[in-house]
Amino acid sequence: MVAKVIERSQKEPESPKSLDLSRPLRFAIYSFLFTGPLSHYFYLYLEQLIPSTVPFAMIKRLLLDRLIIAPAFLLLFFFVMNLLEGKDFSTFAKKIKNGYWTALKMNWKVWTPFQFINVNYVPMQFRVLFGNLIALFWFAYLATIRK
Repeated sequence: MVAKVIERSQKEPESPKSLDLSRPLRFAIYSFLFTGPLSHYFYLYLEQLIPSTVPFAMIKRLLLDRLIIAPAFLLLFFFVMNLLEGKDFSTFAKKIKNGYWTALKMNWKVWTPFQFINVNYVPMQFRVLFGNLIALFWFAYLATIRK
C-alpha cells in the first residue's frame, strides 16, 4: 500500500488523496492464501529433499528454487491476479506474453542472492518471514509491470 501511495503522489501531486484499496487487497489475498502457505511447505520439503549433508546442497537448493519454483510461483502470481481482477483468459495470455519473461529475469536478478541466503543460512522457522520482507519490495515491482 505504501508503494501505491508513493506512486500516486508522483503521478498526481495535486489530486485528492483517495486511495484505491482493491489492488493492495488483491496482493494481500494472494500473499495470505498462496505465498505464505506454499512457501512454508516448500521450505519444509526442501529440507527433506536436499538435506544440508548432501554434497553441493547449497547449490542444489538454490537451483531448485530458481529454476523450478520461481517460474512456477511467478506464473501462479499472474494467474491468480488475473482471476482476482475478474479478467478473462485472453487478458491473462496477453499479460504473460508481455510481462512474464521480463518479470522472471528480474526475479532471478533480485531474488537469487536473497534466496541463497534464505535456503542455506536462515533458520527454518524464519525463512517465510525473511522472504516476506523481500517480497514487500518485489510486489511493488510486480504491481508496476502488471499495469
